[in-house]
Amino acid sequence: MTKCEQVGSVMLDLTYYPGEDLYSDGAIEDELLAIVQNNPPSAYSQIIAEKKSWPVFYHLSPFRTNIIDWLPFKKTDKVLEIGSGCGAITGALARRAGSVTCIDLSKKRSLVNAHRHKEYDNITIKVGNFQDIEPHLDADFDYVLLIGVFEYGQAYIGGDTPYEDFMRICNRHRKEDGRLIIAIENKFGLKYWAGCREDHLGTYFSGLEGYHEGGSARTFTRHGLEQILERVGIDAYSFYYPYPDYKFMTTVYSDRRLPKKGELSNNLRNFDRERVLLFDEKQVFDEIIAEKEFPLFSNSYLLVVGGAPDVIYAKFSNDRAPKWAIRTSMAACAPDCIQVEKIPDTAAAYEHMEHTRRAYALLAKRYEGTKIEINRCSEKDGNAKNGLVFEYCKGLTLEAMLDMCLDRADVEGFKALVAEYMEWLRYGEVCDGEEAVSNIDFIFPNILVEGDKWHVIDYEWTFEKYVPAKEIAFRAFYDYILGGARRKACRELLFQEILGFSEEEITAAVQKEQEFQRLISGDHVSVDAMRELIGNRAYELDGMLSHCHYADERLVAQLYFDYGEGFSEAHSVKLRDCFFAQKDLRIAYDIPKDAVRVRIDPCSYMCTVSIRSIMVNDSLYVGEDMETNGVWHSCGSLVFASEDPNIAIHVSGGGRLHADMEVMELPEVLAKKLAQDASEQNIMDKTKHFIKQRLKGKN
Repeated sequence: MTKCEQVGSVMLDLTYYPGEDLYSDGAIEDELLAIVQNNPPSAYSQIIAEKKSWPVFYHLSPFRTNIIDWLPFKKTDKVLEIGSGCGAITGALARRAGSVTCIDLSKKRSLVNAHRHKEYDNITIKVGNFQDIEPHLDADFDYVLLIGVFEYGQAYIGGDTPYEDFMRICNRHRKEDGRLIIAIENKFGLKYWAGCREDHLGTYFSGLEGYHEGGSARTFTRHGLEQILERVGIDAYSFYYPYPDYKFMTTVYSDRRLPKKGELSNNLRNFDRERVLLFDEKQVFDEIIAEKEFPLFSNSYLLVVGGAPDVIYAKFSNDRAPKWAIRTSMAACAPDCIQVEKIPDTAAAYEHMEHTRRAYALLAKRYEGTKIEINRCSEKDGNAKNGLVFEYCKGLTLEAMLDMCLDRADVEGFKALVAEYMEWLRYGEVCDGEEAVSNIDFIFPNILVEGDKWHVIDYEWTFEKYVPAKEIAFRAFYDYILGGARRKACRELLFQEILGFSEEEITAAVQKEQEFQRLISGDHVSVDAMRELIGNRAYELDGMLSHCHYADERLVAQLYFDYGEGFSEAHSVKLRDCFFAQKDLRIAYDIPKDAVRVRIDPCSYMCTVSIRSIMVNDSLYVGEDMETNGVWHSCGSLVFASEDPNIAIHVSGGGRLHADMEVMELPEVLAKKLAQDASEQNIMDKTKHFIKQRLKGKN
């Protein structure tokens, strides 16, 4: 018997719901439900910025849909979304397809999904265990989607071959000409080698090491996925490569359009956890691209089972104010023909398309008859609201050519390219009047060099006014040096030698560029800015090594052994790796049999020491059993106003020393003040004790 609930226009099918959620992320789900029940989707961006929370950002960000927004859905399509969760992509599917059937184990998450999309009457959410629901699903879906779900095949299916079985089961629900879409992290993704934690376990290198620590999720390399496809008997498939990863994708590549050197520079995406930076990922990606190994190290995969979409590349420029949000795509419209399109991402961006079309006409007129060729554009289907169609240009970006000069230490070649760039930047300048036009998007990645031609492939930020060439050049130079550590060495040449800028002028120009970026972003906080707001750090290797060297010098205890002749350096041992959380000192050491005393030097700086225990075998030492150059404070701690703090105890016959104490470094002034106060208090206490004893004697 079918059991249903209605949330707005969305239908929740509870026929196979067991009556309780068998999976929950806890309080965050209640928070998400409250947000979507009490706020319209237009408020989510502001809430995300205010909350500064990874789960809120992850579940409610509109940029999650980039992973599927480039696919060719039709309004007649029938879509199955497995593992729909809180509905990160459900709304985008409902807008573009005819009907969407969702499956999720959690009713709470399904309620979040339903409330945020309650205006859609083409969404049905089936709540319950996938294995209970699956036998009752249709087998004629145009799309079956598993976005961040396939890795949980063991939990969904179980058995000896869970991933093969999961793929086989999901694949049988698409129609013959339909598509199965799987988005998943790559076990060998470069980010994991570079110091990101594994997405599911939250530990370092666990996927690279074969998931020996366990866990319910498993990700795969391309080869691993292809082995599963082969065992299932699927041979019609294609791989796409979301960058930086599938969660917050900005660009998708394919085997027909792989990334080029210099393109993969946006690699700090550790929203959920802190990470380390073991190397410059941009530089390593460049080498991987040169070695033609990018598919092995792509951070994520989008696997398409069935016919390959015509789109071979898509780049989203929608982390902006709505009126400037667009998408650029390349489609293989014939074996030797590639069509480039810019599509408005919102209705508000229609005007930006008109602006870009007009910019082409103005710039083409300015550079007519020169080697500068402005990439020709025309209205898609006769209307700029549908987007713009551009010619596909070949060549190397000026950015890549400059990098090649750096690779071979060709300073003169580098200078010559920049000089020619400056020449064309100034060409046809008009300082005022109706003829003034300035393309401030004349930056190195937007210039393709093919023989003696320079193709300008992007010019969306063109204005009908005069902008000094130096200001535009600064944008190009600044964008270039942000692209990797090696490029930063060009800073003085580009900013000071070529532009003649002082440090004050550089600072002012940087601020102006940042203001322009804020203008483009509009009211919402950009994805990059969210990483800073959430606050998970990225620790550089040099900084970690410096801290390790500091720890080696500072977080070191030392034991001295007295064999009847006093303590000496010759009879001592330094103990490293004995501090925990920088202040908890724990020592376990075998005392030589002939030693008569042991001295513990907890550190080499002024400090307070709270002794939890000092034991040799089963014997516990208390304060009166210890000799120390510190002063006992009334709180029970030792205060050391010396950089050679020590505690000595008498021993005999050897044994196992165990010491557990808290060591807190003190500034010199405070250490001496506390020691003086404690000494005066001790003298006062001893005097009082002496007087009491004398008075008792007289009585």
